[in-house]
Amino acid sequence: MKEKLKIDIVSDVVCPWCTIGYKRLEKAISELGIENQIDIEWQPFELNPNMPAEGQNVIEHITEKYGATLEQQKASQQHMKAAGDELGFKFDYFDDMRMVNTFDAHILLEYAKDFNKQTELKMQLTKAFFSDRKDVSKKEILKEALLEVGLNAEDALAKLDNEEARLDIRNKQNYWKSLGVNSVPTIVFNRKSAVTGAQPVDTFKQVLSELIAAE
Repeated sequence: MKEKLKIDIVSDVVCPWCTIGYKRLEKAISELGIENQIDIEWQPFELNPNMPAEGQNVIEHITEKYGATLEQQKASQQHMKAAGDELGFKFDYFDDMRMVNTFDAHILLEYAKDFNKQTELKMQLTKAFFSDRKDVSKKEILKEALLEVGLNAEDALAKLDNEEARLDIRNKQNYWKSLGVNSVPTIVFNRKSAVTGAQPVDTFKQVLSELIAAE
């Protein structure tokens, strides 16, 4: 049996373009009919590692971080909503939406990997944040997501206080940064080549076809 194509997706739970990028990649894989030839692993990246526990209003945050005007932000949100609609994902932006800390979410995604539930949990957390107006830094929301995908919530949440588990995420974040990953999504193929950003479905199909043929 030939080896699967390994795809590492460096991303954050609260990154809209990461969701759009993954959904397009998923569509490309599905259209090529190569689901059983792909092995996806999610890698941690925090857009806002210093985000305090109370979070920050999204509009305020984007203004501060990127200098974007309200008009630019509203246009960008509409653009993302349209892209999401095309892929069957709902972006529900609202005035009181808050950007939150995602470190704990990354610890749980690492935990989910051992049970082959990483992608499921990632999508559940992303949906909670973007579609269901939920704060994915809160333990009760994280617990809901874990239960939703059939994981042992008590076992998983215990990892949040585990120093080794926390250090593991820090090390992984630093590893990808040391390779020059400073924007997400960054999608890495067999740890040899990468594309950044939410590429169109056809671009992903071309890249995947070439890589599978080369295998």
